[in-house]
Amino acid sequence: MTAFGIGPAVADAFPDTLIAVVTATGLRGGEPWPATTAALEDLEGQLAAGAWQPADESDPRIEAWHATYRSFGTNPRRVRPSVDALGRRLAKKGTLPRINPAVDSYNCVSLRHGLPAGAFDLDHVSGDVEIRYADGSETFTPLGEPGTIENPEPGEIIYTDTTDVLTRHWNHRDAHRTRVTEVSTHVAFVLETVAATRDGHLLKAAASDLQTLLQPHCEQSTVHHLSPAHPDTSACPPLPGPSA
Repeated sequence: MTAFGIGPAVADAFPDTLIAVVTATGLRGGEPWPATTAALEDLEGQLAAGAWQPADESDPRIEAWHATYRSFGTNPRRVRPSVDALGRRLAKKGTLPRINPAVDSYNCVSLRHGLPAGAFDLDHVSGDVEIRYADGSETFTPLGEPGTIENPEPGEIIYTDTTDVLTRHWNHRDAHRTRVTEVSTHVAFVLETVAATRDGHLLKAAASDLQTLLQPHCEQSTVHHLSPAHPDTSACPPLPGPSA
């Protein structure tokens, strides 16, 4: 079983971090997910009616991630946190592209709660996953660019397994190797905040919302919460999801 962990240096630097790891097994991404479709259409409808808008740079949730990015040397207006980039895209175009039901689900939850979200196909993850500072020797192949190899900057925060980097700039961009597709059956979704004292309740609600969308389309889902106090999923028991 793949374990997720927060490296000691990252835990020390960001003591208010809280990450929900929602793991789904037996996922069926090739069938219709009507609740996810309805949830995305509802957000787009609210945006069009002026009743809701995505969190932007003036929102404390986005500000916290901009400050985090700047702390490890990334300009967040050039390389944006995932939730910031997703919200800007929706605000500009009025709609989001439909990728596949699992990806659409976490995108919807991310926008609804103003928190970064991502996912990894665990059948393509090597060993355990760690959130740590890069030393500059690591390699990364960006999503959609299987022929490209990048090297994260030393000091950049990354997700990495025993093979190479899974995300750059903490949550800016995912790797091609572990991308989630319609045929992915064993997936770990991550939801993140670096301001748990203020936003921890939002993260827990987001994890619950995601599990509700996953429930009809998987055999089981569980959630682990990672924090500096509990930095390793292998050391804390999972909370069962609605489908367990």
